[in-house]
Amino acid sequence: MSSAAASSRGRLRRALAFARPFRGAIVVISVLTVIVAAMNAAEPLVMKEIFDEFGSSRRAPALMKMVAVLATLALLREVGGSISTWLTWRVRLGIHFILLESTVGKLHRMPLRIQRSEGVGAIMTKLDRSIQSLIGTLTQLIFGTFPALIYLMMAIFVVVRMDWRLAVIVLLFTPLPAIAAAIASPEQMRREATLLDRWSKIYSRFNEVLSGIVTVRSFAMEDVEQKRFLKDVSAANDVVVRGVRLDSGFSAASNLVIAAARIAAVYAGGMFIVRGEITVGTLVALLGYIGGLFGPVQSLTGIYQTVQRANAALKEVFTILDEPEHLADDPGAVELHETRGEVEFERVSFHYEGATRPLITELSLKVEPGETVAVVGPSGSGKTTLMALLMRFYDPVSGAVKIDGQNLRRFKQSSVRRHIGVVLQDPLLFNDTIRNNIVYGKPGASMEEVEAAARAAHAHEFIRRLPQGYETPVGERGTLLSVGERQRVTIARALIKDPRIVVLDEATSSLDAESEALVQEALDRLLEGRTTFVIAHRLATVVNADRIIVLKDGRIAEAGPHRELLRQGGYYAELVRRQTAGLIENEGEPLAA
Repeated sequence: MSSAAASSRGRLRRALAFARPFRGAIVVISVLTVIVAAMNAAEPLVMKEIFDEFGSSRRAPALMKMVAVLATLALLREVGGSISTWLTWRVRLGIHFILLESTVGKLHRMPLRIQRSEGVGAIMTKLDRSIQSLIGTLTQLIFGTFPALIYLMMAIFVVVRMDWRLAVIVLLFTPLPAIAAAIASPEQMRREATLLDRWSKIYSRFNEVLSGIVTVRSFAMEDVEQKRFLKDVSAANDVVVRGVRLDSGFSAASNLVIAAARIAAVYAGGMFIVRGEITVGTLVALLGYIGGLFGPVQSLTGIYQTVQRANAALKEVFTILDEPEHLADDPGAVELHETRGEVEFERVSFHYEGATRPLITELSLKVEPGETVAVVGPSGSGKTTLMALLMRFYDPVSGAVKIDGQNLRRFKQSSVRRHIGVVLQDPLLFNDTIRNNIVYGKPGASMEEVEAAARAAHAHEFIRRLPQGYETPVGERGTLLSVGERQRVTIARALIKDPRIVVLDEATSSLDAESEALVQEALDRLLEGRTTFVIAHRLATVVNADRIIVLKDGRIAEAGPHRELLRQGGYYAELVRRQTAGLIENEGEPLAA
């Protein structure tokens, strides 16, 4: 067996494992399937008896009896089929939920580099199409293959018992559709992989365009982007059309094989009837089984094609599931219930995966509870990375980050982050109400807590003036509010969390003077009594910090209060001089970059 085939079978076995929680329902469906298959196999035999009774002297009573049997079979078949369909959909939806639970959970924990390199739109398109394909494969395997096999075995047994000569004639035709499917399968598999890749790229770009619609309109590129999108969709549709043309040809060939088998059976059966070797009922029953023989064969062939087409989708799903978690909790990690807010970086060194040089080298820094520390320095000096290590988005290559003297690795990541409030340069809000965006910091918070946080963030007054108050939707990324309003809502979100440690990443750099004054006042309330890290390029926002840390090349170059650093006349003093002269631009870097 080739490694590719072994890998494909391994993925298929793993896919079937998702159906394991529904073993009971699958057993019931299987029993019903056998019963329904037996009734389907019995129907042509009843038809044989009906036609054979036409020549009998007891024609009328026997005919009524056989018709009653036929009606009973039809009724029982439909009842069994309905129950089986209902159970099948319950299992299908259950498997779908388990798949979503596994993959979506993994998407939240997968390395950030993957989401950034592939794009959110591409990942979600691949995931949606892959899961749908996987569900189709699983349900067809479980509820399509088994019934087809049962009926096929029953039909072959009955046809051979009725007349082995006619059975041989018909069975000679049955492998031909499978051969045609095997010829078509490689191209179908390549087409499925091509379409999956194309659609993911199309919707990744489309997602970017809609997210950046202001930029698109600013450059008058709406028509260009529309044409690009429609051109790509048209190219993907051409692949589909070419595939349908090919599939239609193979489907027509299969149908012609079935027609040829039926014609051959009618001719041979007619000759046997003329010679008195079989009855009319036998030929009628055999013709009834022809569809029953080719149907399961085509179904089994379809399973093979489905599995081949779904192989690419399975690969995508398991690529997500097998991706190592970005940063797993250490074995034995415990909850961090309370913290005084003491933070220490002890001889910390760090570099990103694949980087050629360290970003932070042997850095040591201890911050006392309630102290405000500003972190400044040129872009790429490690300011944002230092805060990412504090929030344990990454682990140091060497050294340790500690809270209250305890290594962060001792605690569960989620419990550490619950004690850290973050206000970013880009105030991201979700497409929900203002209230729900604030309680995102503390799920289950009361309305009184929401209003108190909004008042402290100087947001209550403008929220109250909105048409629906706290129930006003903010739009995607909060675009229905001004930047200053969005920032105050994010501060309220941080306040309601009541964190002991706060990280401000250029929180006022994109605001006008009036908004900045309101936001700065809200921040002052947020920072009262809390350990605070302020990342800033605009030095006017850090002059009141207890300590200012200047990072250069991943090391602490200078440290001290504003006035002391000015007296030293070093790098910080030079930055202040340049900004005062208006010669330096404000550059920001996102926290989780």
